[in-house]
Amino acid sequence: MAAALYVVATPIGNLDDISSRAVAVLRGVHLVAAEDTRRTGRLLERLGVATRLSALHEHNEAERVAALLDRITAGESVALVSDAGTPLVSDPGYRLVAAARERGLAVVAVPGCCAAIAALSVAGLPTDRFRFEGFLPARAAARRERLKALRHEPDTQVFYEAVHRIGETLADLAEIFGAERRAFLARELTKLHETTYGGSLAAVRSALVADPAGDRGEFTIVVAGAEEVPAGQLEIERVVAVLAAELPPSQAATLAARLTGVPRREAYRLASRHAPTDDG
Repeated sequence: MAAALYVVATPIGNLDDISSRAVAVLRGVHLVAAEDTRRTGRLLERLGVATRLSALHEHNEAERVAALLDRITAGESVALVSDAGTPLVSDPGYRLVAAARERGLAVVAVPGCCAAIAALSVAGLPTDRFRFEGFLPARAAARRERLKALRHEPDTQVFYEAVHRIGETLADLAEIFGAERRAFLARELTKLHETTYGGSLAAVRSALVADPAGDRGEFTIVVAGAEEVPAGQLEIERVVAVLAAELPPSQAATLAARLTGVPRREAYRLASRHAPTDDG
């Protein structure tokens, strides 16, 4: 292989999804930099590839970049892979790719699987414009604040979520985006027990809870964008959010109603939504 950094997508589940080009690159490079050498080692063994592996993950990437780039500069070829899917998409590799570009080295994409794109392609939601958010913050308060910032975005939104947080995240989405917002949830994409759930956020959440296997696997969430919100409504929500951050919901609602003219009942609903959580 020509001296370069090859960014290679690997299967997210079904091993038959790997491309013949990806196999040829993994077989032909001098070194494969892998997020988890044990996991990638099993994949390479299955493919009959004997290329040497080197670990490159979030904890050592900064210190490993220079050595890998020196090897490419000296004429070697390096493939970058993550545990599954396309590197850098919620996975390590950004520092390495950015540094290779800065050094003027060739960086070659070997495209393939990506859970976000796979889910989006079958969700039945608009795909002309979409926003990839990856993993939301793990802490409830930070997650809710991020969702509040996104709830009026008109683009379809794609999230990843871990199994131990999927229930809380769907509950937060339903509360903040609205229980009737259209959504699609993919569990274990391309794997043996692949399952998808569609409908409103409330329906998706209920379907997952009712699924006996719903507490296992990896999840991709696709949520429809918001309908256009009048500018006046956005200003009302901004005022309520500022007041609710400093005052109890009841007091914030009273002041917001006086300042904006919105009915107090509606102001209280908005203030309750913006009230700080206890785990901040």
